[in-house]
Amino acid sequence: MGNARLHSIHIHPVKAFRSLPLRKVVVEPWGPAGDRRWMLVDDRGKVVTQRRHPRLALAAAELLPGGGVRLSAPGREPVTVGVPAPGRTVHVELFGTKVEAVPAGDDAVHAWCSALLGTAVRLVHLDDPATRRPVDPRFALPGETVSFADGYPLLLTTTASLDGLNSLIAGGRHAAEGPLPMNRFRPNVVVEGTAPWEEEKWTRVTIGEVVFRVAKPSARCVVTTTDQKTGRRGKEPLHALAARRQPGGELLFGQNLVPLSPGTIRVGDPVEAA
Repeated sequence: MGNARLHSIHIHPVKAFRSLPLRKVVVEPWGPAGDRRWMLVDDRGKVVTQRRHPRLALAAAELLPGGGVRLSAPGREPVTVGVPAPGRTVHVELFGTKVEAVPAGDDAVHAWCSALLGTAVRLVHLDDPATRRPVDPRFALPGETVSFADGYPLLLTTTASLDGLNSLIAGGRHAAEGPLPMNRFRPNVVVEGTAPWEEEKWTRVTIGEVVFRVAKPSARCVVTTTDQKTGRRGKEPLHALAARRQPGGELLFGQNLVPLSPGTIRVGDPVEAA
């Protein structure tokens, strides 16, 4: 993989909203700067994602200086919210894990998000990613933490594996759904110049000046069947991933990374792996 390069960078300022492409990003210990520091929760404090609300694919979040966000969606006036002042935290639940978070300080943004989904939700902010949420101890080193990402600081995918997956879709029962774009998988970093599925053997990755360890492969869910432009759901890529199901039965695509050093990565950076 001597010619492997960083093809693209993506962050999600609000978890489950549309991805935001970047040319460069600072990698912090808990993930790319600005990635998934905000999320929606329901009236019980549980995370709200595209799993139950595919309409979130239509919502966009622009990251503002200082960490605030500007939210927009088709047919709705945008709304802006700043990072809430330090103070009272609330208990929220992210896939069974309890986390402390700070509610957005503007009631108008809670109302905006609730109207978007047609159900009561609140927007919360992760004020201290260095201490609030540890990485799954089964796959973590001591002291590793993560933002509101599903489980790990970064998700890596490759263009070659997407091509391989789209070939499987083209030969399957739901060929009309393909080819699928990479945004179905909501990665942070996309690498080009590898062989298909090569990343499944990696244990360590260097992108530019930043070194990462590979924590585990990424198990995929129904969100990957959601068209990120329309919010509509289909059958793929889960049927195609099932055709190459891995030991243990999980449907896998991409690798979860944990940074071992801080630094800035840029589109076009060389990528080395072992």
